[in-house]
Amino acid sequence: MNVMSKAALPLLVVTGLLGGCATHSDGSAPLNQRTWPLCSLLGGLVGGGLGAIESSSWAAGAGAAGAIVGGLVCYAQDGDQDDDGVFDRRDRCPDTPAATPVNHMGCPVPQYPPAQTQPEPVAATAQVITLDDQGQVLFAFNSAELNTGAQQRLQSLLPKLNDPSVVSVKVIGHTDSVGSDAYNQGLSERRASSVAEYLISQGLAPQKVTSQGRGESEPVADNDTDGGRAQNRRVELHLN
Repeated sequence: MNVMSKAALPLLVVTGLLGGCATHSDGSAPLNQRTWPLCSLLGGLVGGGLGAIESSSWAAGAGAAGAIVGGLVCYAQDGDQDDDGVFDRRDRCPDTPAATPVNHMGCPVPQYPPAQTQPEPVAATAQVITLDDQGQVLFAFNSAELNTGAQQRLQSLLPKLNDPSVVSVKVIGHTDSVGSDAYNQGLSERRASSVAEYLISQGLAPQKVTSQGRGESEPVADNDTDGGRAQNRRVELHLN
């Protein structure tokens, strides 16, 4: 064996030994980039031992060469010591606890609390005040003009309607089924408008009040009886 072969043999053995033990990309072996001092020590021992077989003068040189090669072999490995999926060569946070989400540099990803779902706002329940023809006649026959009794009834409601807790008042007019649908629709609109205008004339804020007619489409009683038709001829005040 020539001189070069004798010099290279310890280095080849050291390289093969440490390469077999060093960590691969799955991080399964004990020697890796972070344990290069241990690799250098092992390389020096193996190199020195093999050099001593040839002669004592070879031991020191082969040991030094083995230490250098051992350190380089381990340092060259791309291990994953903390098992976070990022090779040690690029891992800026090498001691990340297990199962911690990390970024491409191996550092923990900031964790934020889950967004809180805001509850759906609960719609305010409307209070309904009904004025119908059962107790007293509100309007003259086939007319949208309020009679005296209806005006007095509306005046008695004004303190409640003007209360700041009431943000809106919707006046809805209804009729019985006597007459055509189209006629009753128009009559209900005129009567609702008449009530809204009277309330405004008595001091209720105009921006609070709206009116709507629904004709004979929403009966609350039987239109085949006088009493039922009297209940259906009504005006409702919806308070929100």
